[in-house]
Amino acid sequence: MKKISGMPMFSLKTLVMSLSLFAAFHAWAEAGPNGEALYQNHCTSCHQSEVYTRPDRKIGTYEALQRQVQRCELALNLRWFDEEIDAVTRYLNQHYYRFAP
Repeated sequence: MKKISGMPMFSLKTLVMSLSLFAAFHAWAEAGPNGEALYQNHCTSCHQSEVYTRPDRKIGTYEALQRQVQRCELALNLRWFDEEIDAVTRYLNQHYYRFAP
C-alpha cells in the first residue's frame, strides 16, 4: 500500500471521502429540505394551485394543512422525513394560506 506522509493511501482516501460526505450532509441539514422543489416535483402531479385559493377550501388551520400534506405524502408513497413534510407545509402556508403556525 502506498503511503503519503506516513499515512496509508487507503486511509487518506477514506478520510477525504468521509469529510466530503459530512460537509454535504451538514450543508443540507442547515438549509433543510426545499419545500418549493418538493411541492413542484410531487404535489402538482395531482392538482394545481387553484385547490389552495378557492373560496370554499377545506383547510382552515396550520395543523390541518400539515395533516393534509401528510395524507398526500402517504397516498403518493413518497416516504418523506418529517422535515420534508414540514418544509412543504411551510411553503404552502407562506404562499397560499398564511396561517399562524
